[in-house]
Amino acid sequence: MTEHQHHRFERGTDGPKVIVAGIDGSESSMRAAAYAAGLARRQNAVLTLVYVQPVMATGAAMGVPVADATGEVAEGLVNEIRSSAERLKDIWNVRWEFHTFRGDPYNGLVSAADELKADAVVVGASESAGHRFVGSVAVRLVKAGRWPVTVVP
Repeated sequence: MTEHQHHRFERGTDGPKVIVAGIDGSESSMRAAAYAAGLARRQNAVLTLVYVQPVMATGAAMGVPVADATGEVAEGLVNEIRSSAERLKDIWNVRWEFHTFRGDPYNGLVSAADELKADAVVVGASESAGHRFVGSVAVRLVKAGRWPVTVVP
């Protein structure tokens, strides 16, 4: 094998090595993260938890500190995840990372999965009635057809 071939990214050959789980603090996203953690443990993959910080142009235009508010959500999520990982460290050993991206949830997760070279994406089922009009993030990810997507209820 040449040096070039050895370092080339290859998706889907021996099971997932990087599993991206989208979290936003909702019940379904936390269940998705737990499911993804189990999958990462069994596959010896890296669990990459991604929070997409929404960009709220209206609030920002009115002087509302939107970045501070979404930053606090991200900080709260990472603290909750660290706490859970600490409680379970003697039972299960899961390698995990936490990343934040900015934008709408769909485009943020697509960017995250591309940048992190995801082999699989896990998301929670939508808890919003609004997805009927624009399509849920999960459905849009599945339709994109770029990664195996697991939707956790």
